[in-house]
Amino acid sequence: MKKLESSLTNMVVVLVAVAVITGGLLAWVNNFTSEPIKVQKELVLSEGIRNVIGLKDITVAQEDTIRKLVDGKELIFVVHKVNDASGKFAGAAVESSSMGFGGELKLLVGFDTKGKVLGYTVLQHSETPGLGAKADKWFQKGGKGDIIGRDLSTGKSLVVNKDGGDVDAITASTITTRAFLKAVNQAYAVYAEQDIDAASGASRQAKSAAQ
Repeated sequence: MKKLESSLTNMVVVLVAVAVITGGLLAWVNNFTSEPIKVQKELVLSEGIRNVIGLKDITVAQEDTIRKLVDGKELIFVVHKVNDASGKFAGAAVESSSMGFGGELKLLVGFDTKGKVLGYTVLQHSETPGLGAKADKWFQKGGKGDIIGRDLSTGKSLVVNKDGGDVDAITASTITTRAFLKAVNQAYAVYAEQDIDAASGASRQAKSAAQ
């Protein structure tokens, strides 16, 4: 076989061929892995909803995506309205986010039908290594900053003690604590605005529109 001459044209042809092959391989890998990744994320979310609601046998009756302007920035909230094993509305798990010290802090927060915090889980964070893990435990039942069971329907938001509230901040991380509590407060505000019919878990506006 005749050896290709070293020329600009040949170099361009080789580079283009390599780019096309590489691009094709990347597209194939992305296509091959995208579905398993999607399924895994759905499983994690499903398990997260059960955990923050505190019930194993539940059904997500309705999911609403809400867009709100917060501090001049559009944020996306997802409200997962949940029914228990008997089909009765049991509350909702709300995806909420805020900006922490290192970037976005995303939570899934569970509320009962009255507005009490049932549980939470950290879905995503960009905090300093260790702080994200602390946030996942710090505010849980029995933790130093325990917020489980707090009734937000009273109109009293969760506020860190350094700002005049009664929630203990994560050690040496007031900024992360503020971001966490803000995400929880925002989650409840969105949940409260849903005007939920406790008998079915569906919003009255949605029911009216369907009729």
